[in-house]
Amino acid sequence: MSGSTPSSSANSLEGVLERITFYNEENGFLIGKLKGSDKNAEIAVVGKAPKVQCGETLALTGKWVNHPKHGRQFSFDSFESKLPASAYGIRKYLASGLIHGIGKTYANKIVDKFGADTLRVISEESARLREIEGIGQKRVKSIKEAWEEQKAVREVMMFLQTYGVTDALCLRLVRKYGNSAKAILESDPYRIIREVKGIGFKTADRIALNLGLSNNGPERIEAGILHTVQEAEDQGHNHVDRRELVIQAANLLETDSNDVDQRIDALLQSCDLVTSTEDWVQLPTSARAEQTLARSLHSLLDTQSSLPPIQVEKAIVWAQQKAGFGFADAQTEGIRQALLSKVSILTGGPGTGKTTILRALVSILKAKKTKIMLGAPTGRAARRMAESASHFAQTVHRLLKFDPSQGGFTHNEQSPLTCDFVIMDEASMLDLRLAAALVRAIPPQAHLLLVGDADQLPSVGSGNVLKDLIDSKLLTVTRLEVTFRQAENSGIVGLAHGILGGKASPPPPIDHASALDPRHDVHFVRANTPEDCVKAVTLLCRDILPKKFSVDVRTQVQVLAPLHRGIGGIGNLNDQIRDAINPTGATQVMGPFLFREGDKVIQTRNNYDKDVFNGDMGIVDAVDTLNGKVEILFDERRIVYERMEVTDLQPAYAISVHKSQGSEYPVVIFPLLKQHFMMLQRNLVYTGLTRAKKKVIFVGEPAAYAMAIRNDKTLVRQTDLVRKLTDCRNGN
Repeated sequence: MSGSTPSSSANSLEGVLERITFYNEENGFLIGKLKGSDKNAEIAVVGKAPKVQCGETLALTGKWVNHPKHGRQFSFDSFESKLPASAYGIRKYLASGLIHGIGKTYANKIVDKFGADTLRVISEESARLREIEGIGQKRVKSIKEAWEEQKAVREVMMFLQTYGVTDALCLRLVRKYGNSAKAILESDPYRIIREVKGIGFKTADRIALNLGLSNNGPERIEAGILHTVQEAEDQGHNHVDRRELVIQAANLLETDSNDVDQRIDALLQSCDLVTSTEDWVQLPTSARAEQTLARSLHSLLDTQSSLPPIQVEKAIVWAQQKAGFGFADAQTEGIRQALLSKVSILTGGPGTGKTTILRALVSILKAKKTKIMLGAPTGRAARRMAESASHFAQTVHRLLKFDPSQGGFTHNEQSPLTCDFVIMDEASMLDLRLAAALVRAIPPQAHLLLVGDADQLPSVGSGNVLKDLIDSKLLTVTRLEVTFRQAENSGIVGLAHGILGGKASPPPPIDHASALDPRHDVHFVRANTPEDCVKAVTLLCRDILPKKFSVDVRTQVQVLAPLHRGIGGIGNLNDQIRDAINPTGATQVMGPFLFREGDKVIQTRNNYDKDVFNGDMGIVDAVDTLNGKVEILFDERRIVYERMEVTDLQPAYAISVHKSQGSEYPVVIFPLLKQHFMMLQRNLVYTGLTRAKKKVIFVGEPAAYAMAIRNDKTLVRQTDLVRKLTDCRNGN
């Protein structure tokens, strides 16, 4: 019926989707206009649906409602989508940009040639597209490939339309499983929880139950248990209390706790779970990582050093002469312990002299012609370390050489690094698995120095390695607490130490961003509502910082926000800043993602094939609308992303504080609102503040700042590393 006026009864409606007024990628909420061949019969429709395209025929079930502002509209709660069958619908469908290589112009030319047979021609006789003037072999190939990809995406989307799966996740499923996605979902829906990032238990469970799996079946209960343990890991824990696990899993599954307890025993028997301590369980991967880290550290401690003879005190005097100034006692002790102890830790906040120690230590080791390796968890941190130490540094992943074909690192205990001394900066960012991989790859005769700020947020991944190592009392720890004269004049350093001391008073607030004083490096712009906060941040990025302070917003400014959602969240901030500073860049919509040339983006997962890693930032340099590709500049490296790879990228004008760890930015803008209350913690503000090198601008409510500083009761991560370290020391 797509070629006629939309047909309707009291609770049904059918017609061609003319245009999409609004679509929410997160929850699938759609506002659109439906009509048939009668150009005057346009009807507003609202409801939840997977991403559909203009030109599709929609068969909707729901009810008519009168909206106080928008008038009469059809609110649907279920629908069926069909590919367009009429020339009118096909023309609309292809002109939407869904198929890369076909824009409005070519859509008209193709439909003029093939009419209602167009989609069959594209699918079955794509070579005939060369009959259209301007379409060559290359464009035909691109159109055919895009059509096949879209068919796979569409099939999965239609299958998942009632399960609340977002378009982005559908793209991930297709990327992971290809044309087998639907078959895999039907045969083992719980599999996707383990294998596809972003798919949770509830989504997989809805699919499973609708496919007829038993509510109390062992597969479902075990999947729920493992999901509960994995959720604990996602929150940073490496093991969970069995009693708490039973309660949480039973609540999740809405089933009897005795059934859950029995399935935990079954998972322990099959080794899908292991016992850590009495009444505590963990995933075997976590248990192995903790054991590996403990064993490897003890191997380092128990093996004689390979360093050449060094007269430590004379070396320190020499390093001071080379630097041109004397070191503080704590700095001298840090150098001494690094040279004398096989494994040591250096911890301290900003302005306490960590860089001085690193530079001196590297100078001493170079003079002794030792093989030094410097590393950090992120590329930005590695580059900063290289600059400060005047020695090559690299990320942990590059240091250990990840091999995609083997799914692991090339360097390990069988193939260790070739070095005498390893210095790892930003050690607070090392999660359990990465720390274990690093330490097991260090030759037993080498030294290891871990450098970090123990007061920062813990790693994004599970574990609390730096804190656990300090708490174990197994290693030599040097704490730097004195702020040096050159740092005392820094408002940022002074505020950082005030935060650690629990001083809840923010910098004196100003009422408008235009009143920023260039003489100061710490500012607080008052904004009493989320809307006002976003306006102030946007004004800073669009006008004040570029014009008043000559700051390049893309390369020198980073907005750090506590939450992802909401008006003051990362998603909306990115949209508003992008539209403010890059409104006219060449634009390409690829699935649910929009890219503009000149946009700032961030990589969200490790891609070892492309040598880009979670947290790497770049600029969109080119958008290829023909082939559906984007080119990203990461520093001086140009990386090409195919259309199914762009799900790894997100806008980066605003990012989370966690994502910022290991990086420094000339200017940081930090929205703080009471609506962020769930995330308002002292170490969050401290971490965000200490990312700024020259200027930090808080925007929001002074009361929110005070709430955060007063809250020093951060979530305690449950780990078993300290016990395993103690057991190894005792020979167990």
